Amino acid sequence: MVHFVGAGCGAPDLITLRGDKLIREADVIIYAGSLVNPELLEHRKEGCEIYNSAVMTLDETVSVMEAAEKEQKMTVRLHTGDPSLYGAIREQMDALKEKGIAYDICPGVSSFCGAAAALKAEYTLPGVSQSVVITRMEGRTPVPERESIRSFAAHGATMVIFLSAGMIKELAAELEAGGYAASAPAAIVYKASWPEEKVIRCTLETLAETAEREKIRKTALILVGGFLGDEYRKSFLYDPEFSTEYRKAVKR
Repeated sequence: MVHFVGAGCGAPDLITLRGDKLIREADVIIYAGSLVNPELLEHRKEGCEIYNSAVMTLDETVSVMEAAEKEQKMTVRLHTGDPSLYGAIREQMDALKEKGIAYDICPGVSSFCGAAAALKAEYTLPGVSQSVVITRMEGRTPVPERESIRSFAAHGATMVIFLSAGMIKELAAELEAGGYAASAPAAIVYKASWPEEKVIRCTLETLAETAEREKIRKTALILVGGFLGDEYRKSFLYDPEFSTEYRKAVKR
């Protein structure tokens, strides 16, 4: 059996109880060495084999899984954050399916959740934004034209941008071209929940110079939108004049 496990966004105590249990039981662990906190590997049992996928190809990764399966060993494929976001797990699962190897997925705390916690922010504020766009700039991996930064920016929704800190000047230009004002609130969260976490608030206009000043070129999320501002409407959920299934309205 192969278990794809979300390691969480950095802090070792942000892994799920299920994920921690699987790590402790694994015979083989293949982890994303460039991104997963190595402290998580300290929980492994004696004799567990460790592989760093940062130096491995897809074929090499699948070969390790296949060899472990033949020896009736349990494998944990440890991905950063939640495996469903930029985890490249589909190609691994398809390869396992072709070989008749069973697998499942244990979700994890994504860095976009860790970034909101670091900012002490709520992405979905009444009257400001009720949608969160999780996306990336086009780099070596292409992005469908209909999903360009510029097209998403036109909606004015909350945007959380992965894998783009190295192209931040171009990113800022695309966001502004899409409709965000130069004065729109923005933030950079570097290594959310790690000991070296950095949280920097700025505006879209100062985004590039802020990243340059802080020497941030990777392992950071870029966030933009009105949710970072001060104005919003209070939720009806807790309004005394709003009835719910559990509470009757009280007229003032």
